[in-house]
Amino acid sequence: MSRPVQRVAVTAPARANLIGNPSDLYGGAVLGCAVPCRARVELRAAERLEVATGDDTVVIATRDDLRMQGDRFDVARAALAAQPELPRAQIAYASEIPFGSGLAGSTALLVALLRALAAWRCETPSLYELAERSRHTERELMGVACGWVDHYLCAFGGLRYIDLRAKEADKAVPGEPFATVEDLAPHVAQLPFLLAFTGVSHHSGSVHGPIRARWERGEPKVVGAYQRVAAIAREGKTALLRAEWPRLGALMNENHAIQRSLGGSGESNERLVAAALGAGALGAKLAGAGGGGTIVALWPHDDAAPLESALRAAGATELYRPEPVCGVRVEDAA
Repeated sequence: MSRPVQRVAVTAPARANLIGNPSDLYGGAVLGCAVPCRARVELRAAERLEVATGDDTVVIATRDDLRMQGDRFDVARAALAAQPELPRAQIAYASEIPFGSGLAGSTALLVALLRALAAWRCETPSLYELAERSRHTERELMGVACGWVDHYLCAFGGLRYIDLRAKEADKAVPGEPFATVEDLAPHVAQLPFLLAFTGVSHHSGSVHGPIRARWERGEPKVVGAYQRVAAIAREGKTALLRAEWPRLGALMNENHAIQRSLGGSGESNERLVAAALGAGALGAKLAGAGGGGTIVALWPHDDAAPLESALRAAGATELYRPEPVCGVRVEDAA
């Protein structure tokens, strides 16, 4: 029998959806990449269960204390509610990922929490199992309308093409397959993308929820739109692997136009997309749900200064580059 763990630290990365989103809510496909900023979780043995972030701490005495309260401890409450037994530990977390930035900061934190709690029990779930647990926790326990790709990208990291066929149900069903996760990093020499945070925090569920309801009612425009977006992801994968940048840019622009037509973008997103295209980017689109958050621009040129300047002038508060860094990782355990 493994000795009890006294201390564990886990990190998980942000992510950017490069093309195909949000068809992952509809059994589609997404090509995405990790972003080199991370959420960090630490567990230490303690007399009682406490959760701390920043200067705030809450005590969890019973499962009644795990009800959602609409504050920044809800991710931890949901992760703990998914556990068979509550640990006697102090849980502390922090993140380099801006809140509401559309870079899957909440998902990265949730994945890190679930992995840390598994390590605390001396368990090593597969990345597939971890991604599925994370999505179940966000959808069922937190009540967020969400897809699957964020959970897989935060778990696996890297540059991935993720196929979600047969995963279009809102809730997991018995026998549902894992996603198909393909590692593209060894085959791609250049990732000519720039991410720009609008500075407008958003909640992805508030964007996805109304459109999902239209899809479930069978609205032809929405159903057909996401069938096309899934096809765009497949075509975009080929364009990326062949470094066919004009083709990839055109597909990114089409992807964004579809999501805009369904009401899934936002004024701040449109301002940055227009600025990127005006500066000469070959493509620009939402990197997350829209309604704020982050956009991604395709810039296969040596000097990115014109693009960066245009985005800053249009209101971007932070710029990032996607990078195929590792996914969730146990940093320390003793």
